[in-house]
Amino acid sequence: MDPIKKNTNIETNFKNHLSKTVKDYDIEPSSKFENIIAFMNEAGGFEGRHLANGITILQNMINDKSCTKFLSFVGALISTGNRGIVRDMIKNKMFDCIITTCGALDHDIARSFSSYYEGDFHLDDNFLLKKNIHRLGNILVPNENYGPLIESKIQPILQDLYNKTKNPKEFSPSDIIKYIGSKLNETSFLFWAFKNDIPVFVPGIVDGAVGNQIWLFNQNHKDFKIDILKDQTKLSEIIFDSKITGAFMMGGGISKHHTLWWNQYKGGLDYAVYVTTASEWDGSLSGALVKEAISWGKVTSEAKQITIHADISTVLPFIYYRLILNR
Repeated sequence: MDPIKKNTNIETNFKNHLSKTVKDYDIEPSSKFENIIAFMNEAGGFEGRHLANGITILQNMINDKSCTKFLSFVGALISTGNRGIVRDMIKNKMFDCIITTCGALDHDIARSFSSYYEGDFHLDDNFLLKKNIHRLGNILVPNENYGPLIESKIQPILQDLYNKTKNPKEFSPSDIIKYIGSKLNETSFLFWAFKNDIPVFVPGIVDGAVGNQIWLFNQNHKDFKIDILKDQTKLSEIIFDSKITGAFMMGGGISKHHTLWWNQYKGGLDYAVYVTTASEWDGSLSGALVKEAISWGKVTSEAKQITIHADISTVLPFIYYRLILNR
């Protein structure tokens, strides 16, 4: 490039950067909560502005009727009260496709029939072990409310599915998940996914209690099989039938990667909002900013995209509040 033109471009871009001033918050007792969120976009820094921008991107994505919308999240989120928000987003048909982990299935099933409890990050884990209580961060999960309960619920469901199905008894993970959802109550996100015919994909289906129960069932029903490639075909059909796609990715890991991976086959996501607490300096997928995916063709170069560094359990209630306000 001509050095003179290059310097001119730098000068123009520099002037553009100085076009929007940072404004102070002006919050009164009478201020509306939605206005406080809007103020974040005017306050300049730091992740508060990213949160406000991310909400705007999600609003535009959800209102875009031509967009196929993906929701991905890590299983641990369902152990918290944010399960109710995930459920309501699916109940309100805000997304068309879900990609998550086996842990999300485990917690959704367990909490459909039992309770988790508030704990503390600093509790004595040796003491909890003696009391048959699992600790998930600062949440307490009695053993009887998890593994044994999931087994008591899932084995009859699998048996029922087996009995109703003619040979060959081969299922995709999403087929099994949908059938499980049909047997749960209205507190469950899986129930509403079933009710609204929204597919739930779990690429790591065997990595959790539900996956273990499927394996145990197979030990006595050798003709009961999972075909994970069927779900890949279903995802390919969703992608190839979509002109525009967007994703709200709540946490990293396999659910985030699977969402990005499949969207590369249509040229990348057109909308992408990612919330993470991970750092990018270790080269991990969870720490990678959304914009890094542009270089892989998983997000388009023109995409409306942003990464929000925050604990999703902290910011999701505010994001959801703002989204339903404009519906």
